Amino acid sequence: MPLTQDEKLLTLSRNIIAGFDKADGGIHPGFRPAHAKGILLTGVFTPSPEAASLTCAAHVQQTSTPVTARFSDFAGIPTVSDNDPQHASPRGFAVRFHLAEHVHTDIVAHSVDTFPTRTADEFLGFLNALLSTDPAGSHPNAIEQFLGAHPAALTFVQIPKPIPTSFARESFFAVSAFKFTNAAGVSRYGRYRILPVAGNQYLDEAGAAAQSPNFLFDEIKERVAKEPVRFRIAVQLAGDGDTVDDATVRWPEDRPLLAFGEISLKEITPNNPSEQQKIIFDPIPRVDGIEASADPLFEPRANIYLMTGRRRRAAEKR
Repeated sequence: MPLTQDEKLLTLSRNIIAGFDKADGGIHPGFRPAHAKGILLTGVFTPSPEAASLTCAAHVQQTSTPVTARFSDFAGIPTVSDNDPQHASPRGFAVRFHLAEHVHTDIVAHSVDTFPTRTADEFLGFLNALLSTDPAGSHPNAIEQFLGAHPAALTFVQIPKPIPTSFARESFFAVSAFKFTNAAGVSRYGRYRILPVAGNQYLDEAGAAAQSPNFLFDEIKERVAKEPVRFRIAVQLAGDGDTVDDATVRWPEDRPLLAFGEISLKEITPNNPSEQQKIIFDPIPRVDGIEASADPLFEPRANIYLMTGRRRRAAEKR
């Protein structure tokens, strides 16, 4: 994926990365500035018969496609505890569909079905408000002022973020909409949902506090050694008049869910730490039949992922 040549966007991307670094207590070489603690698994994607009615994308036309998926905690701190109520959520899930040699498309999702801001500029304001807030200072402080002026960010902050019993028992959402086009040239907008076949299961506060700092990572290793970890991918389809360019606006729950396919994760990826440093997920699909909507978060996110990915790779070479 190409790095933008837009100087304004480059500066914005650098400032957001710097904000994450500051929140994380500095740069952690070789790790992501958000979702630093993660694990890669490999498996296969099998499309649903209905998916071909939505898109002509290659991984829907093939019988099956190899995938690499990464589960993660939120913070940019590699040693964050899995049961940290403030820094471990929302959890992340990213999946790469390996279409051919050096040809792939990705889905990047997290465990909250919304995003705090519509634009990257607003997100930088959100970060800066967090960083400049003194909890012991006067009120309203910086983050309280920001949340008061940005209802979507307040909603995001207030949404319950329970700790799952397993990565395999959590749901994940790609918060921006995509434009899907089928072989007949018919296009529809939709949002991915990645739903655990095992169903959702969460810990209460006492149960979460009793867990070990790495319990989710230990559990997923034990689970996948016994049986595949399976997720259904569904696409929530937009209705007429639904907003498709704003990640803070959710569609009504009565919008139809189209079955896209199933991911079956079968083993932990060999050389996991090194492979995590190398892989750079891309929120923009870059595949025929699926394209980014006009959501203004797409390009900044892709830019930030690429810039931080190059930084990780450079740290590995030293």
